[in-house]
Amino acid sequence: MKYRNALPQLAGQKMITDGGLETTLIFHDGIDLPLFAAFKALETDAGIAAMDAYMARYARIAVEAKRGFIMDTPTWRASARWASELEMTQEALRAVHREAICTLSRLRDQFETDASPFVLNGVIGPQDDGYAPTRVLTAEAAEAYHAAQVGWFNEFGADMASAITMTYADEAIGIASAAKTSGLPVAIAFTVETDGRLPSGEKLGDAIRAVDEATDSYPAYFMINCAHPDHFAHVLQGDWTRRIMGLRANASRMSHAELDASETLDDGDPVELGRVFLSCCRT
Repeated sequence: MKYRNALPQLAGQKMITDGGLETTLIFHDGIDLPLFAAFKALETDAGIAAMDAYMARYARIAVEAKRGFIMDTPTWRASARWASELEMTQEALRAVHREAICTLSRLRDQFETDASPFVLNGVIGPQDDGYAPTRVLTAEAAEAYHAAQVGWFNEFGADMASAITMTYADEAIGIASAAKTSGLPVAIAFTVETDGRLPSGEKLGDAIRAVDEATDSYPAYFMINCAHPDHFAHVLQGDWTRRIMGLRANASRMSHAELDASETLDDGDPVELGRVFLSCCRT
C-alpha cells in the first residue's frame, strides 16, 4: 500500500496502463483462458512466463518514458460467480489475489524509479458479461457481491482498485461503496457502445453523475475502456468530463457484438489510434 494515501496520478504524474492482458495472452501467446479468466494462466509455467514477460514490457516502457505505471492484477474474472463456474473454492480465489499482489510487488521492486512510480491496482470486473449483461444487480447487491474482492485487495496491500468494463451505474455504485467502506481508493471505468451510451442505455455522463451522487464522489476518478475513441469522443462534453482521468480504448472500431463474434484479432491502426487518443485528451 505504498501509494494508497497519495496516488501519484492524482498529483499530476502521467501514467500508463497495460494494453489488454487477456487479448494478448489469447491471440499473441496462444494461452487458453476459460471464461476470459487471465488468472488461470498462473496455473502453468507457460502462462506464468507469458504474463511476467507481458508486464515487464510495460514496466520497461514506463521507465524509458519516465511515466508511472498502473500495474493491474489479472483478476477481472476473479469473483464468486466466475469462480463457481470454474469450480474454484473461495479460499483458492483468495489465494489468487494474494499471489497477484505479491507478484506485482516483486516486479515493482525490480523496475520502479523515482521518475516512474508503479501503482498496484486490484482489478474488479463485472458480475455478468462485460459487453451485454443479462443480470443486473442493485447497488446494494453489487456492494455485497464485490466486497470480497475489495477486502482482499485491501488486506494484501494494493494501492487502489479499479472496476473495469462497467456496463451500468448501479454495479459501479456498489463497488465504489464497498471500496469506501474499506477505505481503498477506487477508479471506475465504464464501457460504451458505438453510440457513446453504456450497454444499459444510460448516458455516460448520467452514469458518472449517478455514482458520484450515491457515494459522495468517492471514486478517485473515472475512466472509459474497451471502446474505440470514435464511439465516445462525441459525448465528451460538460463539467462531468473533469472526472474522467483515464482512457483504455480499443484499437478496433468493431461493436461489442462484433468483437464477441470475432474469432480473429482486429488490432486496428496503432498510429491512427495514437492520433485519435491525443485528440480525445485535448477535448
